[in-house]
Amino acid sequence: MSVFLRRTCGAVLAYTVISQGALADVTPQEVWDDWQSYLAQMGYTVSGDQTDTGNGITIENLTMSMDLPEEEGSFSMAMPEMTLTDNGDGSVNIGVPESFPMTVTGNVDGQDESFTVDIEYVHSGLVMTVSGDPDDVTYDYSADSLGIKLGNIEVDGETLPPEVVGGYLEMADVSGSSQMKIGENRDIDQSFTASEMTYSLAFQDPESEDAGKFDGTLGDLAFDGTSIIPSDFNFSDPQAFYDAGFAFSGLFTYGSGQSSMAGSSEGEDFSMASESEGGRLSGSIDANRIAYDVEQNSAKVAVTTAELPFPIEIAMESGGFKFEFPVQESEEIQPFGLAINLTDFTMSDVLWSIFDPAAALPRDPATIALDLSGTAKVLTNFFDPEAVEALEFADEAPGELHSLTINELLVSMVGAELSGDGDFTFDNSNTEELGGLPTPAGVANLQLVGANALIDTLIGMGLIAEQDAMGARMMMGLMAVPGEEPDTLNSTIEFKEDGQILANGQRIK
Repeated sequence: MSVFLRRTCGAVLAYTVISQGALADVTPQEVWDDWQSYLAQMGYTVSGDQTDTGNGITIENLTMSMDLPEEEGSFSMAMPEMTLTDNGDGSVNIGVPESFPMTVTGNVDGQDESFTVDIEYVHSGLVMTVSGDPDDVTYDYSADSLGIKLGNIEVDGETLPPEVVGGYLEMADVSGSSQMKIGENRDIDQSFTASEMTYSLAFQDPESEDAGKFDGTLGDLAFDGTSIIPSDFNFSDPQAFYDAGFAFSGLFTYGSGQSSMAGSSEGEDFSMASESEGGRLSGSIDANRIAYDVEQNSAKVAVTTAELPFPIEIAMESGGFKFEFPVQESEEIQPFGLAINLTDFTMSDVLWSIFDPAAALPRDPATIALDLSGTAKVLTNFFDPEAVEALEFADEAPGELHSLTINELLVSMVGAELSGDGDFTFDNSNTEELGGLPTPAGVANLQLVGANALIDTLIGMGLIAEQDAMGARMMMGLMAVPGEEPDTLNSTIEFKEDGQILANGQRIK
């Protein structure tokens, strides 16, 4: 299904770019010719009946289709009529119907069953203008609303009842622009805003009483991005696609979000509601690297199930995840990064009371943060599907770790806090010391605050036994030394190139 999703998204992207709006002269025919050229370049078959209207052209019976690779299925879009009108000032207006169908066909993964999914594209008040010149065009657009609706679904020739599955996605007050510079490659700068996006998905299992509905809203949406589309490539060959120069970078933000889910499973009802005060998603990819950065602010979640007589409520001030990795096989040592943070995590007193009814544990917000950077050598081409599939059965690692820096380590919860940093290099020629892993050399600095008080509390709650606590305290005494502040332990763990491990100068391996 990954190829299916990539192809479907590619079709939507192609339509969006062509249907989006600087000043010079461009004619309706030039716009239509370039549209056909661009879509053909992306692997689509385009057809339509062209008529000259005097001040523009009309394309009737417009179709765009593509066979998905490896016989996974096909995508098609049909539009009864599209108009391209010369405005007399060097710009062209594009008109499309308020709705038209798109169809995806294919086979169910792992099963000998075919499916057909009808999707309806709908809009209200869509205005699109193309301006510039044939080698540097800008598509401007605005609409009261844009969206898609899930239509009929057929499995092995049988149409599923409407109540089995349905859904839609709609954006309101949409406006945006896409500038396309056409040379050796197509350089595209895009931006759009929308006041709101709403979505819904509902299903009903026809063979049981299982059912569910998922609804959500995002407010104040914005996107800015750039992409480079090579002029000559084979879209079915990912490596060739990226080698030809494809690149993408973009940032999506939203100001608020709400979602809810309710349904039943195996005769038991459940529900969930969430909200946040916005977030962002940025990403980039090219022939050498892939990067993502996701963040959400002030998130709250409440879950209710039939098994519990009260809702499970949790909240978090902020949460994020980001990474940057090399993806191309190379003899060069390349940098990478990885970070995660869960800041000021809290849960309701009702949930706390399940395991701490006497409120013995501190209920301060918890925080977990980890920030890593380093260097590595990539030994696998991750754009080669066969190479990636072979990893499952390969004895060799897909890469070599050469250095690792712990920029931040923080775990703060229930009255205790662990923090630290570290810096290491790795000898990949010596994998005997640690059972097949490269031998590290470097130092980690750790500090643990409040551990003894936490152990005392856990003993008082009956969650751990005295003898278990004694073993934990002996281990802390071996690995750490007391700090200047009460109930503080400091530890310097040093890894030597010859495989020795020292804790505060004392050899432990």
